[in-house]
Amino acid sequence: MTETSVIIPAFNEARTIHAIVAAVSEQAVDRIIVVDDGSTDATAELVRALVQEGARPTVELLQHWTNLGKGFALSHGIAQALATGAQWIITIDADGQHCASDIPRLIQAATLDPAAIVIAARTEGREQVPPLRRFANGVADFWISWACGYRIEDTQSGFRLYPARMLAPLTTRPRGNQGFAYETELLIDVIAAGARVRHIAIASRYHAGLRPSHYRPWRDTWSIVRLVGGRLLRRGMYPMGLLRSLGWEVGLHKV
Repeated sequence: MTETSVIIPAFNEARTIHAIVAAVSEQAVDRIIVVDDGSTDATAELVRALVQEGARPTVELLQHWTNLGKGFALSHGIAQALATGAQWIITIDADGQHCASDIPRLIQAATLDPAAIVIAARTEGREQVPPLRRFANGVADFWISWACGYRIEDTQSGFRLYPARMLAPLTTRPRGNQGFAYETELLIDVIAAGARVRHIAIASRYHAGLRPSHYRPWRDTWSIVRLVGGRLLRRGMYPMGLLRSLGWEVGLHKV
């Protein structure tokens, strides 16, 4: 049986963390790793109570005493999942934006293609996404797809499945406080190492009950563009990657 760990990075998520962990617990996973990234509310206490209850699947709490950013939270969780023998590593946000009931679909896609990253792409109901956020995501999708040499449907989705064997050889520690740019660099590196990409379509969930996103459209998008621009410059702007991301292959034949 494939060992599956779910990583939930959390910063001040007391309103939602219990429900998210409970929903993930209902899925066919083996371990839930919550990384509390310096929360100042009751996030850690709520997760600690679940740990003490001996919930199944195993719930584990990792804590940062100060807020280090999403990149360090994910990196810490990934390192722990690898150390405990996970074969599939799923990341999911703690704000209620994703439905844990979609986890079996990620696992099914991974079973069909074990060397693929599976991205839960928020392509259904995109009209619900705030216009500024939709624009920022579109800019990021263009640049990151170019650097990856793949058309990535939702590069900013925090709901993904990684094959552990593709992550294990990589340096997964962030370079500085990358925040959301960490997920971008990890995606580029895993694809460069030979991983394929699969997508499953999920709903865009933006409603009054969700807290404001920690994603800062201008600052975080600029950070991602700088990262990707640097990677492209080091590869001579990777023209073949641009063509492939636009659906073209060698000889300018559209695929």
